[in-house]
Amino acid sequence: MEPVRWGILSVSKHYSLRVHPQVKQSPMIHLAGIASRELQKAREAANALSLPKAYGSYEELLQDPTIEAVYIPLPNHLHVEWICKAADQGKHVLCEKPLAMDAKDAEKALHYTEKKQVRLMEAFMYRFHPQWNHVREVVRSGELGDIQFIHIAYSYTNKDPNNIRNKLEAGGGALMDIGCYAISTCRFITGKEPKRVLALVQRDPAFKIDSLSTGILDFGSSRGVFTVSTQAFPGQRVEVVGTSGKLILELPFNMYGDVPAKVEITTSIGHRTVLLGPAEQYRIMFEAFSRSIREGTPVPTPPMDAVANMKVIDALFRSERSGGWEPV
Repeated sequence: MEPVRWGILSVSKHYSLRVHPQVKQSPMIHLAGIASRELQKAREAANALSLPKAYGSYEELLQDPTIEAVYIPLPNHLHVEWICKAADQGKHVLCEKPLAMDAKDAEKALHYTEKKQVRLMEAFMYRFHPQWNHVREVVRSGELGDIQFIHIAYSYTNKDPNNIRNKLEAGGGALMDIGCYAISTCRFITGKEPKRVLALVQRDPAFKIDSLSTGILDFGSSRGVFTVSTQAFPGQRVEVVGTSGKLILELPFNMYGDVPAKVEITTSIGHRTVLLGPAEQYRIMFEAFSRSIREGTPVPTPPMDAVANMKVIDALFRSERSGGWEPV
């Protein structure tokens, strides 16, 4: 298969540290260049990452007819604008999560890319790691019985006033940055959408972003409960408990690419540790998206999934304001 020619829309620390090391050697991916609003910054990034071309604006990259797809790791409030601009130039789009600032904007992006006949996918890379494929298989097999609840904790510490994650107008805060993972996970495991949600939110007095948020998702026969924080000791953990067993993932989201992931499974028969990988989840995601372009097949995670995830986030923010349960 001829590799897909990718452009990186923004000089992003996330891309250079986590994504680039995994995707740079893939035979299915040709990294054609990187764009910044400052040409010198783009040149420095291109040199550091051994990319062939630097663009002094996002528009310049999008106007390059040799670029087929773009990866967008821009701040949340810029996602929809540049998804649409990329679609105008016929570029397929893999966009960082969350896809938009709210469900209405996510739907706008979905419909716009459909109209322009380009592919769009939200970059929830965790779903492409084999540990999550295994978790879903275990749940669907019935080994855990009927799922009763899912508990998720995800946190890090960031008190930098200049960091985009601490800027409310840019879509910062715990719910948007990492709560989206918890919501996506609950939906992925259950294969359902929550009927209603309840939120308890604590906001930083200076930044105004939610720095500590807890959500309860009501799936009818099961619950998803999560707590996320941008000002707590770093950690991440997912626990799935059913009527006949449970499983635990100790590194569910930011899994290293060079060591196996561990899934701890306990049932009445006993306890086992399943090792899965090593696997480079970003590379697998980029390759799956590239394959959909070459083969003309739907993207692995349909963009409607991003809209559904945003609907839950919207409902949680409504619950913060109302103090009660909110329908999704």
